[in-house]
Parts: sequence; C-alpha cells; structure tokens
Amino acid sequence: MELISLSDGDNSFRVRVLGRRAPGVLHLHDRLDAEVLVTSSFVSGRLDMSLTPSDLEDWSRALDLLAGGQDICWRDDGHNPEIRIQPYNEEHETPAVRVEDPSSSCVRAFLPMCLEEGWIDEQRRLLGLVRKEWPSEVLESSPGVCAWRR
Repeated sequence: MELISLSDGDNSFRVRVLGRRAPGVLHLHDRLDAEVLVTSSFVSGRLDMSLTPSDLEDWSRALDLLAGGQDICWRDDGHNPEIRIQPYNEEHETPAVRVEDPSSSCVRAFLPMCLEEGWIDEQRRLLGLVRKEWPSEVLESSPGVCAWRR
C-alpha cells in the first residue's frame, strides 16, 4: 500500500508499506516494513525502511508544513533514507524531492516534478489509508514498557 506517491510521468517517488514487521510480537507489532522507490529516465532505486507510529505522526505534521509552503525533511535519523520535499523549488519552478541514503550506499537522488494541484491532499488520503489498514495497537507507557491497547 502506498504511503507516499508522487509522480509526473517522468520522475516518480514512492514509499510503499509492505506490512507489519512482526505481527503479534508486542514490542514490534506496530513497526511497519516499507520501501522507498525512486524512478526517473536516468536512475531507479529501492531502499528498505521501517516505520513506527511516530514516523506516521511526523509525516502528518510534514504534510501540514508542505501545505503552508515550507520545505520539509522527514526521517533524518541517520539510519533510514532521508526524505526532503520542497513544495516549490525555485531553480526548476516545480515541487522537488531529494532522497538520501546516509547509512549504507550514501547515494542521493534529486527529482523535480510537475505535480498536479491537490498533491498534498492526495498524500493525506494515502496516510489515512495506511493508518486504517495498520492501526497502532500497542501502547508504550514508558520507554520499553509496552501493552496491547484495549
């Protein structure tokens, strides 16, 4: 299921959620396996990543910032792909995405994209679908102390 899907036909950036990391294992149940997919006429690539409920909250806040015209950086923890999105890149006069893999390949990709109006609302819709499919079912009352939500 897509969490992020940005494409203009030539360039494409997607984050696809693959499912729960370890269903039924309390401390890993809410962790989601995902992949970043980048394609253009010049390069294509795929990176594994992991998402937590707090990452989804951070993505929701990032979408609010994008809607306000601000650039965002999502997942800049040094262990996962770093994703930067500009709602307007002055040089290309379009939105742009930069993806960097700082932990293993050290590769960067920059994708200017001519996106249709409403692209941020579409990303909000996709986030809602992911949350509906894989709701948070574990409550962490303090670091390392988990219980099932009832």
